[in-house]
Amino acid sequence: MNTLSYKTVSANKNTVNKEWIVVDAEGEILGRLASQIAKVIRGKHKPEFTPHVDCGDNVIVINADKVKLTGNKLSDKVYVRYTGYPGGQRFISPKELLAKHPERLVEKAVRGMLPKNRLGRQLFKNLFVYAGTEHKHEAQKPKPVKF
Repeated sequence: MNTLSYKTVSANKNTVNKEWIVVDAEGEILGRLASQIAKVIRGKHKPEFTPHVDCGDNVIVINADKVKLTGNKLSDKVYVRYTGYPGGQRFISPKELLAKHPERLVEKAVRGMLPKNRLGRQLFKNLFVYAGTEHKHEAQKPKPVKF
């Protein structure tokens, strides 16, 4: 038996093959879409996945303003942040967030599904979210993907 053929391939940033993909969020359910995007950004869909390396693809999300939430989450769910000052706890619902900054709804959902460390912060930079149908990454020739 040839044992040399059973070597584990460990990817690094020089050997990884990163692609660009476009995802249309129109009519998609937020959490289901975000989990698929997080999986692609992390690189778990690739056979050469390595946990400690950024081996995922770059993802462009368009029509983020047309994403759906099920049930009463649009009005009942609450995003909490803290300013750092006494009494500085701020609350915002997805409905208000969608009206002000629609792309942040998808960003928050995907960020919560990525690792909470240096790698997660680096991976989050591979996500580009736009409210409309236009994006500025045509030069990268992204492939449209339907989840």
